Amino acid sequence: MWCQRLAWLLRGSTGRRWPWLPRGPGPILAAPARCHPTAPPSPLCAWQLHPDHLELRYGSTVMRLDFVWLRDHCRSASCYNAKTKQRSLDTASVDLAIQPQAVRVDEATLFLTWPDGHVTRYGLEWLARNSYEGQKQQVMHPRILWNAEIYQQAQVPSIDCRSFLETDEGLKEFLQNFLLYGIAFVENVTPTKEDTEILAKRISIIRETIYGRMWYFTSDFSRGDTAYTKLALDRHTDTTYFQEPCGIQVFHCLKHEGTGGRTLLVDGFHAAERVLRQAPEHFELLAKVPLKHEYVENMGGCHNHMIGVGPVLNVYPWNNELYLIRYNNYDRAVFNTVPHDVVRRWYRAHRALTAELRRPDNELWVKLKPGKVGPAAASSRTGPGWRWELWVWHREKGRVIRGCAGVWALPYSAVFLVLGAPALASACVFSCCPKAV
Repeated sequence: MWCQRLAWLLRGSTGRRWPWLPRGPGPILAAPARCHPTAPPSPLCAWQLHPDHLELRYGSTVMRLDFVWLRDHCRSASCYNAKTKQRSLDTASVDLAIQPQAVRVDEATLFLTWPDGHVTRYGLEWLARNSYEGQKQQVMHPRILWNAEIYQQAQVPSIDCRSFLETDEGLKEFLQNFLLYGIAFVENVTPTKEDTEILAKRISIIRETIYGRMWYFTSDFSRGDTAYTKLALDRHTDTTYFQEPCGIQVFHCLKHEGTGGRTLLVDGFHAAERVLRQAPEHFELLAKVPLKHEYVENMGGCHNHMIGVGPVLNVYPWNNELYLIRYNNYDRAVFNTVPHDVVRRWYRAHRALTAELRRPDNELWVKLKPGKVGPAAASSRTGPGWRWELWVWHREKGRVIRGCAGVWALPYSAVFLVLGAPALASACVFSCCPKAV
């Protein structure tokens, strides 16, 4: 079922609503094949020149393309290096009052001739994908929003460690889980620091943090953070005090003595979507009001004071798509970034999101044991992009967690190579806490 969902998502869709679940208990059926005795007709195209832009209708998309933009994005050999995928044209050299001397459109291509005789060619499909109007209709990060029932019914499989490390098929299956749900698990991992590190390097560069590259924690209060105590932690995302929160987090329980020690996972994007549907004004406020989060530590040889600034909900402004959540009541600093008439409204919005995050039907409980690595999590969605899952640790004596944080862009390199999905630019989320157990 989850493979069929991924296939649908990778084919592309428009708008912000995604039919990731069937309405009834029946199976998802593939659409019947459509046969074309000849090539299907090209979308209808029409265009009109304006003083500073070209208005182009291609199919159902009406694009307004600024002349400077059209000159700046020229893909000719003198303007764009096709080998390195980098711009060669000096944008500052383009006349801001430039207009084309001639415009021509055939069945699939737009041709523009500029005053210096240079000719720019654009595929109409490329323009439809890359124009503002096209991007506004596209989903940057295909995903499945879930609560406990949705995730459990999907029967998302864990991946065997050997298959994950040694085969493209195992890596592909892991990435499919990871991209759609923001979490993924690998089983049968040798419970050592070295083997955990090898696994993490399969999908990312390990990121250096104030906790080191490969860190571990237990309830010994060795660092100035609640995560190193026996206190339970409520739902939260981590490294909110970084300007760029960690993109991936990997956790491996190397030792476990006793009972308990379960982890609670909640899909923050699912909760945010419910807030958007029920109270759009709350969603908008949480996406606009900047907050400070901080980490202050003065213990032993560790002296840190870090501050990250950003709203609780981070969205792409062109399509209002959520890509990152900063939700951490422990690390939220003094709230002094807005005037008094906004403060109470923000607290109401925050309360609405918190209520959704605390709904019992959103709670997915898992237990990490030696040999099971997870949640291998995408900690949000940033240009890279992150999706944070929020989680809670129930602590106990005798549990030692080894983990690390990764660079978010790297899994998407694997997506390009293994899944062959160039449409995914930076996507799925999951948030865990590098410092929290």
